[in-house]
Amino acid sequence: MRRQMISAAGLVTLALVALTAGCGGGGKKSSSTPTAVTTETTTTPAVDRKVAREVPAATKSKGTLIVAADAHYAPDEFIGADGKTVVGMDPDLAKALAAVMGLKVKVVNTSLSTIIPGVSSGKYDLGMSSITDTKRREKTVDFVTYFEAGTSFYTNTTGGLVIQHGLADLCGHSVAVGRGTTQASDATAQSVKCKAAGKKGIKIFVYPNQTAVSLGVTRGLGAVGMADYPVAAFRVVNSKGKFKLTGTPYNVAPYGIAIPKGNGMAKPVLDAMKVLMANGTYKAILSRWYILSGAISTPVINGATF
Repeated sequence: MRRQMISAAGLVTLALVALTAGCGGGGKKSSSTPTAVTTETTTTPAVDRKVAREVPAATKSKGTLIVAADAHYAPDEFIGADGKTVVGMDPDLAKALAAVMGLKVKVVNTSLSTIIPGVSSGKYDLGMSSITDTKRREKTVDFVTYFEAGTSFYTNTTGGLVIQHGLADLCGHSVAVGRGTTQASDATAQSVKCKAAGKKGIKIFVYPNQTAVSLGVTRGLGAVGMADYPVAAFRVVNSKGKFKLTGTPYNVAPYGIAIPKGNGMAKPVLDAMKVLMANGTYKAILSRWYILSGAISTPVINGATF
């Protein structure tokens, strides 16, 4: 089910209302480690015996799933107030999925570019880090879809580049993107198109994570930053007026939980996700992080759209 796309102005308005309503207390916010938007917790779901029986013996014997995430992508995944725990939508979903399967979970922080290779090699049991399910990535790992998001542009409030026609407006300008992201691929492909049309290419600044992307935009090393819409909106809302969204989100596509190919975990993960959607836990977690607009109703294995 496709998420209805809204304008940048509308997205900021909705995000401001939601995020400010959920923030409490007098703790300081950090530009590099955003404060969690809510202190509410969700109930740990019970073990589903049918799903638990689907878990391969090798995984069941370990008892704990090692889940990889790049903790620089708030509100989906980021470092919590204690300075070490990975929190956000993906860690919450990982814990709930593991509970349904009768397992525990350990979420480890690693760079996005290492997650899929790590899952493929068996270093990690799952990758849950706002990873867009693409046909190219499906050649390496399997995915279970669980969310939908499009890419948004954000820029400095003062003197920032105005995006009116999407990627085409980047010709002759610079952009800040995260390493290994679909945004980096999109910007690279668009630069080729710009040159083919007789225009100047795009100067692409590739940063190790989204925190560094935002810092690059602040310093003018990238006229605009690109990120998935929940992340871009969160950055804008928590920038104290320094950033604004510009343009309209594009390429709405599914996020996928990365799973090693052929190890038998795709079906139990899929069925566990269906349990969370049926018992209300899934929507409760998304609501906790104010990203319910990206919810889907029918998760699938390998649901890439491009």
